[in-house]
Amino acid sequence: MSSWYVVLVLLVGLERLAELVVARRNERWSLARGGRTFGQAHYPWMVALHTGLLAGCLLEAGLLDRPFVPALGWPMLVLVVAAQALRWWCITALGPQWNTKVIVVPGLTLVRRGPYRLRWLRHPNYVAVAVEGAALPLVHDAWLTAAVFTVLNAILMVVRIRSENHALTTLEQPTRPASP
Repeated sequence: MSSWYVVLVLLVGLERLAELVVARRNERWSLARGGRTFGQAHYPWMVALHTGLLAGCLLEAGLLDRPFVPALGWPMLVLVVAAQALRWWCITALGPQWNTKVIVVPGLTLVRRGPYRLRWLRHPNYVAVAVEGAALPLVHDAWLTAAVFTVLNAILMVVRIRSENHALTTLEQPTRPASP
């Protein structure tokens, strides 16, 4: 396994830690404004899956001696970078309403800026997660990790999106665009 791949996976891990810092700050902001948390039962599974992705990348590439295949690895690296850019575009667009947990503040409008203005792309952050979860392992031909993550993430996203939709319906969120 290439040492630069280890660095890449560790950098993605550091990015996840940065997300948690932002999420905790935004959680405090939301709860201070009467925010309610939904779907807490799936959250530990989500944390485990994302941790498993990073570990799986390193373990499979190292223990199974997966090679770097340039024709696959370079395009996958581009997708990993693009997924990071999309993820942070989502985080920036949602501002303090972004979180790793499902927290809804009553009375706030749905965000319709950044990638959320694209009506045909309802969950752009989850697109970023799905792309990264497939691409990061494939940078170093860890196809088993990519496949397992993709299947488990799809199952988890069904639960997550249902939880978000339930939360928004429960609190009767208005659908007017938020002011920029």
